[in-house]
Amino acid sequence: MQALRALAAVAILAAITACASQPTTCKRGEQSAIQDTLYFGAAKPDGTVTAAEWSTFLATIVTPRFPQGLTVSQASGQWRGADGSIVQESTRVLQLVHPDDAPSEQSVAEISAAYKSRFQQEAVLRVRTRTCISF
Repeated sequence: MQALRALAAVAILAAITACASQPTTCKRGEQSAIQDTLYFGAAKPDGTVTAAEWSTFLATIVTPRFPQGLTVSQASGQWRGADGSIVQESTRVLQLVHPDDAPSEQSVAEISAAYKSRFQQEAVLRVRTRTCISF
């Protein structure tokens, strides 16, 4: 059963990757962009990431890399840890819309690495989507 689940997960991931690699055709007046959604779990070995800690992280790590804007939402999440246990925790969801370029890619990677290091996290989930935007 476990092998079947793993195979299904690989198949889903392959399908998502194939879809993500397709070019996005934007309409007149729209620009092509990337929307990154990052999921930050709040549980840490010595408690939880406090509102003050998150605010400092946002101000010192995220905002300098994406000063043009971002959206943060509070959520409840669940995921399976590396040890196989189900983890339920408060989660912050960060949405970033940015160009599909190397500096933006580096900034997203730095944000994820900084959060994992600062708050002893096993992972930060990233969902990367090609999209069209207009103002």
